[in-house]
Amino acid sequence: MRSVRSLLALALIALLVTSSTTPAQADPQPPVGTVVSLGTPLSDVLLIGGTVAPGPNGKTAIWNVSTGSPAYLNAIDPATGDSLLSAALPGADGSYAVAATPDGTIYVGTYNNGHLYRLRPGGSVEDLGRPIATESFIWRITTDDQGNVYGGTFPNGKVFRYDDKTGAIHDYGTVLAGQTYVKSIDYAGGKVYAGTMPDAHIMEIDATSGAITELPSPPGLGDPSDKVVYDLNARGGRVYARISTAFPGPLYVWDIASRTWVDEIPNAHGLDISPVGADGSLYLIQSSELKKYDPATKTLTGTGLTFTGRIQNARSIGYADLNLPDYPGTSVVGTLWRGEEFRYNPQTGKSEIFVTKVRREPIEILSVAGGKNNIYAGGFLNGGVSVVNPTTGEAKYNRFSQVEALLEGSDGKLWIGAYPEARLYDYDLSKPWSSPEYSPGPPGTPDNPVQRLNLKPDLLQTRARALTEVNGKIAVGTVPDGDRLGGALVIYDPTTNTSEKYRNVVQDESVFGLTSHCGIVYGGTSIAGGLATTPPTRESGTVFAWDVASKKKLWEIVPVAKAATVSSVTMGPDGLLWGVAGKTVFALAPDSGKLKKSFTLGTTNSSGDIVATSEAVYVSIDLNKIYRIAPGKNAVPTLFVAHAHRRLGVRGDHQLLMTSGSELFRIDISR
Repeated sequence: MRSVRSLLALALIALLVTSSTTPAQADPQPPVGTVVSLGTPLSDVLLIGGTVAPGPNGKTAIWNVSTGSPAYLNAIDPATGDSLLSAALPGADGSYAVAATPDGTIYVGTYNNGHLYRLRPGGSVEDLGRPIATESFIWRITTDDQGNVYGGTFPNGKVFRYDDKTGAIHDYGTVLAGQTYVKSIDYAGGKVYAGTMPDAHIMEIDATSGAITELPSPPGLGDPSDKVVYDLNARGGRVYARISTAFPGPLYVWDIASRTWVDEIPNAHGLDISPVGADGSLYLIQSSELKKYDPATKTLTGTGLTFTGRIQNARSIGYADLNLPDYPGTSVVGTLWRGEEFRYNPQTGKSEIFVTKVRREPIEILSVAGGKNNIYAGGFLNGGVSVVNPTTGEAKYNRFSQVEALLEGSDGKLWIGAYPEARLYDYDLSKPWSSPEYSPGPPGTPDNPVQRLNLKPDLLQTRARALTEVNGKIAVGTVPDGDRLGGALVIYDPTTNTSEKYRNVVQDESVFGLTSHCGIVYGGTSIAGGLATTPPTRESGTVFAWDVASKKKLWEIVPVAKAATVSSVTMGPDGLLWGVAGKTVFALAPDSGKLKKSFTLGTTNSSGDIVATSEAVYVSIDLNKIYRIAPGKNAVPTLFVAHAHRRLGVRGDHQLLMTSGSELFRIDISR
């Protein structure tokens, strides 16, 4: 027979176990969450994949795919900018890859679903499915004289051929071990040329035998590691390979017959160069100007058509007869990423840039934040910042880059964490928006937002993933650039315009989430690197505490063993530091990092957010459930809202913010 002492001990253990799974007493008046749609605050044009080819009416058109859900294949009349066709690509989010066959068939390779689509002249769009089951992203496609399609893929860096007549698919395999991206591709004379990432290699593939030969690196390139063959075009017996980024870089010229590098064009913009014209020359954007390049003499001649802004890339660039007074004969035409058309006539020298009528598409919301009077939404890929009325949903959209994080500071400014180059900006909402990089105001308008940090040059960072304010300073958590590990914590002081920078605040881990309390910054980290192509050196995400005044890390712990990412952290109303790692929510003692509570709620490792009001903590689990955790020893999570979402935010004490694709919601909390 058990003793009274042992029975009491068992009862105590049972009570402790129960306290981690069920509340001691029910909330007499549980809160209610009312979900209200605020519409789609972000919409714009983003044209990446494209080509110049015969259009629906048989005349030359500019073809592009506009990013959206779904993406749309568009044909634009180069003479007027009018839309000739806009056809949905169901299941696709966008495309970097559009090509035409000799008979005028348009092919599109897409991302996120990795499908190939086809539009025959006079027909409708056909979804041909995923050419290779393992590949979710078709980066670029090209065609040969018979109309066969060749594509480069991610995540296994493969090249494939699609037979236009039979639909048969040939998988050439991974072109080079360790290269997960075939970022660029073109075809010439029975050979396929493929450019890789994360390292810059150019592979020549025999289209018939499949034999693969690597071209020698261009002279002066140096170590190809951490460089990218961003663009590649085969034109007139030469291969033009731009080894750079979305920004200008060297364009190397390879002569196929002599098998030698014959030229280097500096400061070339992407993404394509024109076909060879009747006089043997071609056109490209170089040093912010459309220029004519003569391969025979290796000379560049300016046209006077200049471009402004951060991104000056064109994928659709070719020739068209416009039949306009100032544009006799054949003109050079093309589109820029944001939907503008440019054109230039070699005979008259006339040129212009104007806005086309291609449709705007809603933009997926990547970041959301609440402020005193506003809600703020930041866009994925197309980017942009919208200031949203929390009551009506009325939104003011401002064109910008991809926005990773947003924070309304105590100074009333909106702080913006941008991709790429892990840039930090502050936006004064009382003054007109004027971004010289993306959406400049009238001449003489001061820059607003103002760039305060660029963490690419010295810290090699690319995403300003998390923001928090600490003692009037802005803390930034980042993800590294390229094929590397190790994020950073940066403390920026607006009063002095200075910053303290700490790379690898947690060794080989990126900083995904930040919060602060009493002069201490707390962060959640991930084992992943920039491109997620480098194997991690650690197996678990961590939480760390950083003392801003003493400039040192106080502690670092693994809250959930083998959980790769602690995606979000917040200070709860109970004085505990709460965080989420995939399916698990946990609470730590902020002074020591000691684990106090842990609840496994989900079934997936999807990264979620955790936020707090003065009454409770709210956590996103499985990207379809939001749990509420009230303060107290025996408080446990209770399901608050079931709704598919990507991001979770908070505004004040009685309003949560939720995003689903391009749609923004508020969740009113009431009793």
